[in-house]
Amino acid sequence: MTDIPMTDPGERRFGRINWLGLYTLCRREILRFASVWTQTLMAPLVTAGLFMVIFTIAIGPRRGDVMGVPFTTFISPGILMMTVIQNAFANTSSSIVISKVQGNIVDTLMPPLSPGELITGYLAGGVARGLLVAVAIMVGLMVTTGLVPEHPLILLVFVLLAGAFLSALGMLAGLWANKFDQMAAITNFIVTPLAFLSGTFYSVEALPPGLYQVTHFNPVFYLIDGARYGMLGVSDSHPLFGFVVAVGATAAVLLGAWALFRTGWRLKA
Repeated sequence: MTDIPMTDPGERRFGRINWLGLYTLCRREILRFASVWTQTLMAPLVTAGLFMVIFTIAIGPRRGDVMGVPFTTFISPGILMMTVIQNAFANTSSSIVISKVQGNIVDTLMPPLSPGELITGYLAGGVARGLLVAVAIMVGLMVTTGLVPEHPLILLVFVLLAGAFLSALGMLAGLWANKFDQMAAITNFIVTPLAFLSGTFYSVEALPPGLYQVTHFNPVFYLIDGARYGMLGVSDSHPLFGFVVAVGATAAVLLGAWALFRTGWRLKA
């Protein structure tokens, strides 16, 4: 009589990590935005370029230096990070909401993917889209203005953290929203204010005391401020403290997304 090997009921036959499934989900999320690159990559670059042109023409010549650098140079990291934030959030949130609205979210839930693998797959798409947009904008700034990052590795770290944090936030929003208008409300009333009111176009030192204190509770402020240090070598707060805050905020949001995927909240009928 042949002995049948006993396996742990909680152990999957392909190992602790479903590498094929994870690769497939990552590839799907990246190809999803790459296939419509004119909307997901080209459009944000045009918007960022318009911001630079408008601020340069309308304010640049009459605005003095900010933190020792010209105003148009000062706002460059803010515009770059604002674009990364918006695109990373849009990638994960739209992917989940569209799947829910079209009724094909089951195609993602049925394969043997753990909550951690689902999060990693969605995260890959959001971070990749944010990083590609950031690289394209940085190249454009280098060509048109001659701006070269002072600390490129620090800039890269904060761009990746911004992509991860907003991708995770996009997962939470996508899980909560069941309709496109709900998603639009989150974008308009939460994500956009977080991006614009975080020192994107100004130094927080110019804010009144109350708003100054509130801004320092916003993780996006530290993401933008850290990227500004990486690009220009100046910042409102110490980049190491900003890194710790950004990592903590990202970990907290990812943990929340993991818990919701694990329970199937608003995913399973």
